[in-house]
Amino acid sequence: MTAEQIASLQSALCTLIQRFRPHFNRQATFEHFQCYLLGLMADLKRKSIEPIALAAGTAVRSLQEFLAFFVWDHQRVNDQLQRMVANEHGGCEGGGIGVLDASGHAKSGDKTPGVQRQYCGETGKIDNCVMGQHLLYTDNDSTNPFCCVLASDLFLPKCWDEDRERCKAAHIPDDVKHRTKWRIGLDQIKQAIGNGVRFAWLTFDEDYGKVPAFWFGLDELGQRGIGEVPRNFRCWTKPPKYRSLRTEFAASEIQHLYRHSPAFTGQAWRKMKIKDSTRGPVVWEVKHAQVHLVDTSHNDSRGSHATDRTYWLIVARNVRTREVKYFVSNAPAGVSLEQLMAVAFARWHIEQWFQRAKQECGFGAFEVRTYKSLMRHWLCSRLVMYFLAAQTQRLRGKNPRITLEQIAEVANTLAEKIWHNCRRSWSQLIRRCAYHQSRNEASYASRRRGRENTDSS
Repeated sequence: MTAEQIASLQSALCTLIQRFRPHFNRQATFEHFQCYLLGLMADLKRKSIEPIALAAGTAVRSLQEFLAFFVWDHQRVNDQLQRMVANEHGGCEGGGIGVLDASGHAKSGDKTPGVQRQYCGETGKIDNCVMGQHLLYTDNDSTNPFCCVLASDLFLPKCWDEDRERCKAAHIPDDVKHRTKWRIGLDQIKQAIGNGVRFAWLTFDEDYGKVPAFWFGLDELGQRGIGEVPRNFRCWTKPPKYRSLRTEFAASEIQHLYRHSPAFTGQAWRKMKIKDSTRGPVVWEVKHAQVHLVDTSHNDSRGSHATDRTYWLIVARNVRTREVKYFVSNAPAGVSLEQLMAVAFARWHIEQWFQRAKQECGFGAFEVRTYKSLMRHWLCSRLVMYFLAAQTQRLRGKNPRITLEQIAEVANTLAEKIWHNCRRSWSQLIRRCAYHQSRNEASYASRRRGRENTDSS
């Protein structure tokens, strides 16, 4: 990375921050906004309010009130972020890929909005945590990808919704109610589409795919999607002859359907390479058929209704591990199976985004007790990640060895420079980036040699 490229990041950062100036009535509030963004970029051990305020030389109380009480329209800031993504990164034909996912953030207390014992992906167990529902956009460019989380909403547990005094203490508005994650996800998709974002596809895990009403919601939006479903998900390969409570007319679990239905037993497994990994190509075997889902909009005592239209049901089996996954899609029957599988396995984008956002900009480091503070912290973290991703894509077009982590390291120094506390010179930074690039290149070459040796043997 050259000195000119590093210097260009400072002007790009100032330009980005100034684009949000119209959403702040007071200059002092806008300066706190800039301070918080710089703090999330800075090289701090923990990127929460107090460390940021101390590093910036700002009163801790002022920064707390900026998040919790100062007047600025964070929803309009989020809308502008979505419009920026649509205008500047939505150029791929037909739109990008949207990924829905929820993330848990472990918290030890009981005051953080929405905290309760539930499954936490961060710790991998049932834990005391806050759950967020997120929508990511990626252009899925294989050589120079761009990713940005467009929306983040709090999943409010039912026990919180039923205790409005507790909600009032956390400043949770009365119109924020308990909603399932899939309903929040649909609302996030609608909002993003309304701001000009176009998704060629959506993908998600079985928490969303297992709900027929979620698929019908996508159908109403005219939005194609493919997502995992659990093995006990029910459907028919042919509509039942009668609506009846008798077992022979009921929908079948897909774990039995693909083993016994002629729609699956009559076809051979088809091998498909999904991607290349450090251990070599990842190959899955697939079978597929058109099926009818259970139409949950009817409440009929005579038995379940089958949907008039058909959906894809894909069974995929990993050749090496024998792991089996099940996918449903509302895409037209003429869509290629290769395209469907490529989208189905694109969820790694959001997993990588969470990992980077927690490491580089304190996405999970919030220490707040009000709903508005939490929403604003997540928003500011997403803005920082947008800057890092956009600049990585821009500079990587000139130098493919540049990584987001290197851009984040430059951003650390930029924050210190703007705060007049720069401890590293540009020449030191250039040497460090060159060192990381050479190490990455050596690592990639070693992996390529390993794959070639595996293939030849």
